[in-house]
Amino acid sequence: MRRLRKHNETSPLVFVIWGYIIWSLVPVIIAVVYSFNDGRSRTVWQGFSLRWWFTDPYASIFHNAETRNAIVNSLVLAIATLLVVTPLGMMLAIGAQRIRGRGARLVQGLTAAPLITPEIVVGAALLITFTRLFTAIPLGFAAQLLGNVTFSLSSVVVIVRARLVSIGASFEEAARDLGATRLQALRYVLLPMLWPSVMASLVVVFATVIDDFVITSFLSAGVSSETVPLRIYSSVKGGATPALNALATLLVLASFFVLIIGLFGLSAWRKQQGERGGLRAALADVTQMDN
Repeated sequence: MRRLRKHNETSPLVFVIWGYIIWSLVPVIIAVVYSFNDGRSRTVWQGFSLRWWFTDPYASIFHNAETRNAIVNSLVLAIATLLVVTPLGMMLAIGAQRIRGRGARLVQGLTAAPLITPEIVVGAALLITFTRLFTAIPLGFAAQLLGNVTFSLSSVVVIVRARLVSIGASFEEAARDLGATRLQALRYVLLPMLWPSVMASLVVVFATVIDDFVITSFLSAGVSSETVPLRIYSSVKGGATPALNALATLLVLASFFVLIIGLFGLSAWRKQQGERGGLRAALADVTQMDN
């Protein structure tokens, strides 16, 4: 009776979950399917083909020079941003977490402020900053990189800080009691335990930057710094073909690819040491190093 009652209580939630999944995935699936359409229509199916991916010598995404340039720009911008943002965000999160006193909450709140600031406001403010104040930084890749770093940094700070709160200070204190210095406790105890938040940060930052439109558009310098979202937007205005669907599909696949890498990295970390095993190994290393 209890199992039947629980099943009846949770069944509406199951319908809600599946309804949300279907509602969010069906448009994406339709867009992906029509990227393999043989004709130029994006609404009428005319047969399966790889025309808009490879075979068309002019209009396919891998034969069109402007499209290839947009793909390369998006990948380079996303990878460069996550390489800068992840270590910087970790340092800011650790520093903000260790601040004590009256200003602690203020500092912690300010580090997360860009996360709740409308992106269009950030983009417009950055455009004014680079064109009026820091004129030595040209619009294009450099400005886009700094803009995405500015906007994405708060995401890493929030993710890492959440992990720091769950870890607590007892592990570092135990390492210090065993004779480790503050730097050794940070390197051999805390940083390995932050690995899940690092992987989550990499996935979030990559997915945010590679499909960013607002900031990248504000700080663009033309075709040379055009990214995939900008290319899709310009293609929609100029009469789109299924090549647009193929380009959007490539964007989705890139995000899923990074997500899968993050999941594999997290799974490998758990299998190798786990939370408790990793802590014991780290403390043992510190003890042996002191001896």
